[in-house]
Amino acid sequence: MPGRGIFIAGTDTGVGKTLVACALLRGLDNHGLRAAGMKPVAAGARLRRGIRYNEDVEQLRGTASVDVPREVMNPYCFTPPIAPHLAARESGQAIRMSVIARRYAQIASRCDVVVVEGVGGLLVPLGARLNAAEIPQRLDLPLLLVVGLRLGCLNHALLTVEAAQARGLRIAGWIANAIDPSMARREQNLQTLRERIPAPLLGIVKHAAKPGINRVTKALDIKRINEAI
Repeated sequence: MPGRGIFIAGTDTGVGKTLVACALLRGLDNHGLRAAGMKPVAAGARLRRGIRYNEDVEQLRGTASVDVPREVMNPYCFTPPIAPHLAARESGQAIRMSVIARRYAQIASRCDVVVVEGVGGLLVPLGARLNAAEIPQRLDLPLLLVVGLRLGCLNHALLTVEAAQARGLRIAGWIANAIDPSMARREQNLQTLRERIPAPLLGIVKHAAKPGINRVTKALDIKRINEAI
């Protein structure tokens, strides 16, 4: 597979994958690298003049330093905000890894690094015998795991790590995102994750009502992330 890339995986939906992906794109650009985003599968879009617009996809497109046609960076976009395998079934469109791989190769040929954002958690079903983990497997990408710091994050994070390891996926590192400002014992939970995740902590994103990309970019260790890709 041409080019370099990294797969942004989350411990759950709503943990900040898009925010981290956009911040990473901005940081790579600041380091002089041509960076493009990719969201192979998206569910939850508005239809305008026959084109589906997904908010995550638009944020990635707006942040990347390399412009990629929407249909290339996001080959599968479904209107209802539901599990992607259900959305695909309802639309009568099967999600195919061969299509995702071709689109990734197109993007990788035009830039230095491709930041690929997953959908939901690592094992979200994409079809009858397909799940999200097969995307980084097929594209041979390391994972950058985004852990949403809230009650239950220990179990979600460690199960995701086990699932990745069982599939032979390499975890380049992880990002702690303080999505719940009222989380009890946050620092103790963070220390537990440091002790149990066999990969480096590459950024801690503090809670903010409206987190800006530049602020999040400063929270990430862009140099180490780039070296780990």
